[in-house]
Amino acid sequence: MSRPLLTLVASLALLAGASQAAVAADKPAAVAKAPKPAKRYTIEQFMATVNIGGASFSADESRILFHSNETGIFNVYAMPVGGGKPVQLTNSKTDSHYAVGFFPGDDRFLYTRDQAGNELNHLYVRELDGSEKDLTPGDKLKASFAGWSGDDTAFYVTTNERDPRFFDLYRFDAKTYARTLVFKNEAGWELSDISRDGRWLAVGKINTTADSDVHLVDLKSGEVKHITKHQGVANYTPQDFTPDSRELLMTSNDGGEFTRVIGYDLASGATREIEKADWDVDYTAFSKDGRYRITGINADASIALRLYRDGKPMALPQLPGGDVRGVTFSRSGKRMAFYVNGDRSPSNLFVADVGSNAEPKQLTQSLSKDIDPAELVDASIARFKSFDGMVVPSVYMLPKEASPTHKVPAIVWVHGGPGGQTKRGYSALMQYFVNNGYAVLGINNRGSSGYGKSFFTADDGKHGREPLWDCIEAKTFLASTGVIDPERIGIVGGSYGGYMVLSAMAFRPEAFKVGIDIFGVSNWLRTLESIPPYWESFRLALYQEVGDPVKDRERLMATSPLFHASEIKRPLMVIQGANDPRVIKPESDDIVAAVKKNGVPVDYLVFDDEGHGFSKKKNTLEANRRMVEFLDKYLKPGISQPVK
Repeated sequence: MSRPLLTLVASLALLAGASQAAVAADKPAAVAKAPKPAKRYTIEQFMATVNIGGASFSADESRILFHSNETGIFNVYAMPVGGGKPVQLTNSKTDSHYAVGFFPGDDRFLYTRDQAGNELNHLYVRELDGSEKDLTPGDKLKASFAGWSGDDTAFYVTTNERDPRFFDLYRFDAKTYARTLVFKNEAGWELSDISRDGRWLAVGKINTTADSDVHLVDLKSGEVKHITKHQGVANYTPQDFTPDSRELLMTSNDGGEFTRVIGYDLASGATREIEKADWDVDYTAFSKDGRYRITGINADASIALRLYRDGKPMALPQLPGGDVRGVTFSRSGKRMAFYVNGDRSPSNLFVADVGSNAEPKQLTQSLSKDIDPAELVDASIARFKSFDGMVVPSVYMLPKEASPTHKVPAIVWVHGGPGGQTKRGYSALMQYFVNNGYAVLGINNRGSSGYGKSFFTADDGKHGREPLWDCIEAKTFLASTGVIDPERIGIVGGSYGGYMVLSAMAFRPEAFKVGIDIFGVSNWLRTLESIPPYWESFRLALYQEVGDPVKDRERLMATSPLFHASEIKRPLMVIQGANDPRVIKPESDDIVAAVKKNGVPVDYLVFDDEGHGFSKKKNTLEANRRMVEFLDKYLKPGISQPVK
């Protein structure tokens, strides 16, 4: 289970010698001579690529509902399963709209949006006459869709309107929208799945970021039963009830490093192992008709899918350009929609007739028409030994022109989290960096998800120290490849990754030539004291992971870059959304002001209409363009850089 802080999208010592640098089997080979550079593309060409997501079949299974940012922000669209031009169904020019799904019996559909990135999402219905109805009105509440009832006569919604700290569960009539309180959440439960017969609710209880339990609520009697009592540290996460409402499927790493799928029999309490892999099983879920089950496995920074029909393995479509993701079945089970995503190909939507030999139909073409995918690069998995011998996995992207005779600058990219993960797959920003001549190492430092329980917990209480030292060792690894200029390496990250950037600049000021902090934490005390009220269910787990702002005040001050900003001597860029509820704007305001006092170049970019992550193309374009301009200024040859 990934940690909630700041990814939530989703986040000091010795340099090791080159002898520590690489695990030989995964070390990228040096190139004999400089190959031809890739064709350079502008940021406008990269941003002409369309981002899409969501997939829901219409009642007659003839159309697909999804969202797309083709207009510059996300709106909801529908298109025929046989292909054709998408029809835009929402027309917002301010706030992004994200598709939830069609109603089971007609062309109404549900969607969600917040206000300028404040994360206070409401759930809306688009009526047959085109009008909009807010199903969850209110100024300060947050609401989420929680699924359809088994008979499709109702749907479930969670909202924190009663108590800003906790989410209650409501049942909405599909015709009248009359709602009934189904479960009053007064104990900080994480609400999960509802059984098809409407009797059972699975809820989670977060003990620490690495330990959680599942309880079963009998919605008929009100009884709450703890069904995952265990010894030691283990995560239990509810996934889905079987279609007959007799068994609950969960993932757990109890007794091992990686999560597997187990089943809990609701009548007898017996458990059984259903599925496992050599990596974490991220999720498993049944189709509406119950015949199919899809499982996602986090396999070495890629998502591998397994598909079952009537309990037996079934082959997924094999298509060029990437991996199958996000499988959705129609209610009848006759059709499936899915996305294909690869290192050089953004997600494209496909639809297929299940059991047919016909080729799946590609419905979208997301990559900008101006970009030749052959000019982009594939990622590889690189591993290196850190200061204490721990092997650190990373996603590595190298410009085409990199060679021993043409060494290139590099960026260490740090993900959010703390417990996030950099995965393979298309990233316009990463490809833009590489296309402009920068190698990118997406480091999965200790504490990252996907590499087992021990690796995940290796950063607990150590933020600003051991995870940071992994980033320092990443620089040593890059220098050892023979194709990276060791004097031109920067560090970039968002959210918790932004904190890691500021930590590197403050606690190891000699390590990186430049840093780019994207809405990162500068003062842990303030961030932990200002978390949104709806994070209450995992507040104590967050304190255990990072620190208690009262009990651990001295340690948090020691590991907060703001209090050590006088040590920052290298150029810094900071990017912030003004409405960010997770890392509030004063976090960036204060670090910028403090670093400017050092006489250090600081570039500060604030978007007034964004939150924790940017949803508008114009803002993403500006941020990406400014980042490369900043890197070019300080990491390209022939440009002097002041070092205090």
